[in-house]
Parts: sequence; C-alpha cells; structure tokens
Amino acid sequence: MTKQRSRVGETPTKDYVEPPPAPIFDMEELKLGSFYQALIAEFIATLLFLYITIATVIGHKKQADPCNGVGILGIAWSFGGMIFILAYCIGGISGGHINPAVTFGCFVARKISLIKAVAYMVAQCLGAICGVGLVKVFMKAPYKSLGGGANSVAPGYNKGSALGAEIMGTFALVYTVLSTTDPRRGALDVLGPLAVGFTVFMAHLATIPITGTGINPARSFGAAVIYNNEKVWDDHWIFWVGPFVGAMAAAVYHKYVLKVPN
Repeated sequence: MTKQRSRVGETPTKDYVEPPPAPIFDMEELKLGSFYQALIAEFIATLLFLYITIATVIGHKKQADPCNGVGILGIAWSFGGMIFILAYCIGGISGGHINPAVTFGCFVARKISLIKAVAYMVAQCLGAICGVGLVKVFMKAPYKSLGGGANSVAPGYNKGSALGAEIMGTFALVYTVLSTTDPRRGALDVLGPLAVGFTVFMAHLATIPITGTGINPARSFGAAVIYNNEKVWDDHWIFWVGPFVGAMAAAVYHKYVLKVPN
C-alpha cells in the first residue's frame, strides 16, 4: 500500500514512514555514473560560487568611496543569491550542497553515505581553490592588497566570539537545508533553494562584521590557500570547527528532536 505523505503545515499521518537512513559505507556508489556527475556538479558550482562572491568582495573594497560600492548588503546578496541560483541548478543532480558543512550535516542526519560525504568535501574544496584562483588571475593587483576575500577574526572581536558566530550562522543554514528537504514536506521546487539562499544572506548580515562570514569551510579554505596570509591561517581553524559544530547540532536537532512522532 502506498504510504500517505502529509501536506506542508500538517502533522505527519500515522501512515507516514520515514525513509531508511543512508548506509555509512556504500561501495556500490562508486560504480554509478551519477555519483561522478554529482562530484563534477559540486566542483563547478563551488568554483562559480567562489568566483562571483570573492570578486564582489574585492570589487567593493576597490572603490575609494564606500558609497560607490555594493556595501555589506550587496556582498550578502551576492553570497545568498549565488547559493539560491546554484542550489536550484544542481539540486536534482547532487543535492546542491556547495558547502562541506551542509554535506557533514546531511551525513550526520544519515541522508548520505560517508563515501559520498568525503568525496563531496574534496570536490567542494578543490572548486573553491580554483574559483578564488580565477579571481586572483583576473583581479591580481587589488586581490593581494585588499585581503583576498579571506576570512579572519575582525579587530575588536576575540576568537571565542568568532567561533560562536560561525556556529550559529551554520546552524541556521544547515537547519534550513534539512527542513526544506524534509520528505514530510510537499514538493517545494524553487522555494527550497530560495529559503536556503535567503538564510545565507541573513547569516552574512549578522556575521560579516565579526569574521567576514565563513559558514562554509570550502569558501574559507579556498580563500586561505590562494591568499596565503599568516593571520588568516592562524584563525583558519575557526572556519572548520565552527561550521562543523553548527552543522552537527542542526542535524541532531532536526533528526532527533523534530523526528516523526510514533
């Protein structure tokens, strides 16, 4: 008998059956062409994401008069808008993660296997390095002098504050991703990527003054590798630990606190 799916806004029915968790190790995935298509999609999407967003950051800082640049609001729109566009484009191919923290959260929630999670993270980090590398090639002079779009703790804040900001920003992001992809919801189509992109936008408004906003280890890693600055590397652990802690907390909250009632 076909199990009934509850509509958006309704309490799940007793007939609803939660999908089985993804296996931790699934070697059969390595034999599927779709697995490698997903890796390519994640690589290219992360490359495009970093190229557009870091170029926006550098272009804004290059303006002698801050009023002529896009400002913090424009930078936030750049990051959020690109996530919306790219997640919508590749959502049906790879799930549209474009972020190791999102991938880690999906793994903790048992939505993907460990093999896929690790492969996605590698593809995302490589894509980020290439994307920022292109920014450096095309904007070489301002790139180095204006900070390379790299994440670090801003003056006036300590590393504890920065870590907390990264945890909270990533929690909001991964919670949104898991909620919009919850099978208890109806088909959302464009609304899912839109919600995720808007969450990225809001997180940037809150955390740009503190860390420049990471909430995406690939974004922070790609910028750090290409810019290669001592201060950036000293703070870099924050942009892995914070997002991974936030992602784990969001996954546990969604999977176990908001689980389907018996």
